Amino acid sequence: MQIPDEMLKRAEYISSLIKRSDEVLIVTHIDADGITSGSIARITLDRLGIENEVVFVKQLSDSEIEKIADENKFTWFTDLGSGQINSIIDKKIDFVITDHHLPVMDNKRQLNPHSFGFDGSYELSGATTTYILSRYLGNRLFAMNVDLIPLSIVGAVGDLQDSREGRLLGLNRIVIDEGIKRKVLAVHKDLRFFGKQTRPVVKMLEYTFDPYLPGISGNEAGAINFLDSLGIEVSEWKKWIDLSEEERKRAVNEIVKLCISAGIPFKSIKRIVGETYILSHEEEGTELRDAMEFSTLLNATARYGYEDVGLKVCLGDRDGAFKRARTLLQNHRRNLSEGIRLVDEIGIVELENIQYFDAKDMILDTIVGIVAGMCFSKANLNKPIIALARNDEGIKVSARATQRLVDRGVNLAKAIKLVSEKIGGKGGGHSIAAGALIPESEVDRFLKELDRVIGQQLARA
Repeated sequence: MQIPDEMLKRAEYISSLIKRSDEVLIVTHIDADGITSGSIARITLDRLGIENEVVFVKQLSDSEIEKIADENKFTWFTDLGSGQINSIIDKKIDFVITDHHLPVMDNKRQLNPHSFGFDGSYELSGATTTYILSRYLGNRLFAMNVDLIPLSIVGAVGDLQDSREGRLLGLNRIVIDEGIKRKVLAVHKDLRFFGKQTRPVVKMLEYTFDPYLPGISGNEAGAINFLDSLGIEVSEWKKWIDLSEEERKRAVNEIVKLCISAGIPFKSIKRIVGETYILSHEEEGTELRDAMEFSTLLNATARYGYEDVGLKVCLGDRDGAFKRARTLLQNHRRNLSEGIRLVDEIGIVELENIQYFDAKDMILDTIVGIVAGMCFSKANLNKPIIALARNDEGIKVSARATQRLVDRGVNLAKAIKLVSEKIGGKGGGHSIAAGALIPESEVDRFLKELDRVIGQQLARA
């Protein structure tokens, strides 16, 4: 596979606009894909000697666009902007966009995989799109900016683009292949559970809920017994990476057998083992070595208003910022556990085609979507989960589906966008995960209409 000539020409044009600028305002999203996208843009501009500033936004609302317009600076939108390009143009902002969300229109100042026949839900992330432009801004004929490949893969994994088949697909493969060639990235076939680098293997298994492992997930004693039954010595600090190759192979085989006996769909079982992306220059046994763990670390900074900490880690700070990020990660894990406990208390309400919970102001709107995804371990796997939370602007909606639901025809991005705009809100995202901001007075109408639209999507499949 190659990057289409039309896409390279677009990158060349956009790079010419950036290079003629003396100062650039980088506007990016507050998740792992957004932080890595903004970091790639920042490092690239620093190397070009172009003054720049990174600004993070939860959502590119009309009020945020107004603030950006007031800055009167050339603006590079990363991991957002494609859904709001009309408003950006209306405000006469001098801009470029590297985004992967579904665009409302094509524009020569926008680099987006959808414009060239690729699906931004899984074939290119905000960070890998931004890297392609960064490569062009360096010099695509030479090995300039290839050291930014690991950051771009962290962004893609953080955006769950490897969840479809257990590996990154589409144009992401081009970036991966170059990373391997340049020895900045390694790809291993391994168990795709979180915590292989940093968690004791017992805790890694206990905290795995996707897929749900009967007798092991949420059960420390069950995880210990499972390892004992395989003749794997259990110690307090032994991690997955500390096991021998033979021990890992035995564990994987038994996990697969367990999932088959539990009736887990074959497609889900196939994704248990897949590609793990290793950042070759990072220290083994840290959160920065594995793209999955790195992305979670970044999410833990941005979701609590400390995006600058995540940015500094991406820019190379392995002292104060990294320590602070680790502390935030511990806090993030506690909040997620508390969020799941709260959902257990308030319950999940099932409609005909969707299920939802209303966290009100008891779960932060920045993490309620993550909590929703984790709740699939105890919810109906045949219906998308919709989470509601309050913020200063209204009701934040976070929607999550499983890959199995997407395979059956569910497209949350289209459904959420259609329904939210019908009731005076705004929304979008990807087929497997999407979000919206809606008026508080329209919650019941939103849920009823979304239930109907999701039903139509499933009926057409």
